[in-house]
Amino acid sequence: MKYTIIPASHRKGSNSFKTAQYIQKVISKMDGVTDCYLIDLAEESLPMWGEEKERAQKVWGQIKNKLSDSSALVAISPEWGGMATPIIKNFFLYCTNEHVGHKPCMIVSVSSGRSGSYPVSELRASSYKNNRICYIPDHVIVRDVDNVLNDFEKPSSENDLLIRDRIQYSCKVLNEYNKAFCLIRESKVIDFKNYANGM
Repeated sequence: MKYTIIPASHRKGSNSFKTAQYIQKVISKMDGVTDCYLIDLAEESLPMWGEEKERAQKVWGQIKNKLSDSSALVAISPEWGGMATPIIKNFFLYCTNEHVGHKPCMIVSVSSGRSGSYPVSELRASSYKNNRICYIPDHVIVRDVDNVLNDFEKPSSENDLLIRDRIQYSCKVLNEYNKAFCLIRESKVIDFKNYANGM
């Protein structure tokens, strides 16, 4: 099984990227995982959907191959002003059911303070309709992100240990969904030709 992790901060070297690197290490150690891609949207410079079509095709071509090759995803967004980032919403406009349809995805929200719930609600509400990505019920909110996940081997506090335990648990849950959804996609019920878009 292959995974793709998408940190969606506009800033290079962000806390979302740090979180993604930690999760990548956790997932890579799980049974049955053969690869775990990391697509940093701050580095990919994906144009706004519908603009710069020639450059968009070039950048998106590299991204969509990894998505199509993966059977599960992790979407990571910092909370900016109580919202998910524009770059992650733009990313999901590019996605089609061919890339992520009926594939499980875990949402991870990142906050420098004690907030972080709004990107979870926003992504669950408005980013899946036509691409048919399937968000699992479990999600992770990494609060006080500056002070956690800084050393893969050594938690720095009780809060750091607690969020690591939650990440471990949620990644295991995602892996079980991944196994089950592989069977769903192999079934003859899925019909993206006649039912390409959600209602």
